[in-house]
Amino acid sequence: MRSYTERAIELEKTTTLSKVKIAKQIAEEFDISYTDVFRRTISGQLKRNKDSGIFDECENVGIDVDKVNHYWYKGKNYSINVKQGQQQLSYDDFKDDFKEFVSTLRPNHIQIIRTQQDEDSHCLFIDPADIHINKVCSAYETGTAYDSQIAVQRVKDGVSSIIRKSKGFHIDKIILIVGNDVLNTDTLNNTTSKGTSQDTHLKWFDAFKMAKQLYIDIIETLVGIADLEIVYNTSNHDQMSGFFLMDSLLSWYNNHPNIKFDHSPAHRKYTTYGKCLIGTSHGDGAKNAQLPLLMCHEASEHWHHCNHRYIFTHHVHHKTSKDVMSVQLESLRSPSPADSWHHMKGFEHSPLAIEGFIFHKEHGQVARLTTIF
Repeated sequence: MRSYTERAIELEKTTTLSKVKIAKQIAEEFDISYTDVFRRTISGQLKRNKDSGIFDECENVGIDVDKVNHYWYKGKNYSINVKQGQQQLSYDDFKDDFKEFVSTLRPNHIQIIRTQQDEDSHCLFIDPADIHINKVCSAYETGTAYDSQIAVQRVKDGVSSIIRKSKGFHIDKIILIVGNDVLNTDTLNNTTSKGTSQDTHLKWFDAFKMAKQLYIDIIETLVGIADLEIVYNTSNHDQMSGFFLMDSLLSWYNNHPNIKFDHSPAHRKYTTYGKCLIGTSHGDGAKNAQLPLLMCHEASEHWHHCNHRYIFTHHVHHKTSKDVMSVQLESLRSPSPADSWHHMKGFEHSPLAIEGFIFHKEHGQVARLTTIF
């Protein structure tokens, strides 16, 4: 009776099946439990046993070809790897096998066919700012409770409210801003990126998972409405972990035909919609007075044909709005209240909110949508 190794090599020669699918078929044909160990065994055997002379050598010296895997038999013509005890794999074996296995997990995103755009189309801009997942506030001390569950629920409620308020506008594009202190800490010691201690609610990995799931839920909702552009803003509380969070989203959605990403760690980002030039930045870097001129230089290819110009910043957790010549400069509110330190300093009592805006291709910003908590 043929060994399963011989059958695996036969399938590799006569079919276009991947090593993973060959392993699954072999397990089914030989009534063997399909496990990661078995899959790696088949993959390693297919890699090392392409030369049919190895089978002759095994037969001559009495080695079971299905055990060709680890430790060495040194023969006249071949050196053969023979399994003895616990199976071991080299780094190259693991790397090649892992790459092939992961490739089978690639998501198959189906393109959503939209109706044709018209002159009355609009862009919905949604910017949940300064969420601070993993921040904790005690109502006993500050008068307002806040934790990770409250943060996530407020963002979900805020985005849902903005979507409802946008009904009646023909939305053909959505811009979602992510980042901007979505996570409250950036280190194992519960500090910001620069080392400022924070009052925390969860372990860092639990907060990361909550933030990732929050964005996934929002993305899945928004892409069902219109094509989506996701713009990442790096920030001072979570400069590293925020980037990793963005990269994890990109890894899953980067092949989605209805989603576009701007995921670089650049501190200022620019995008366009018709004659609207829209800039975003966390707000902890360049001074506000510099931002309009920086936009003129950094987005010069769009500056002249976009006569509606906007820059949205974050970081300060309260509303400021000012026209700097042709640029409207505005900071956005946060759903996050004052923690112990901000309460002590008196940095509090600004309205807590999630904000959104609607832009027309020709007429610029035509609506402001706000959910107050």
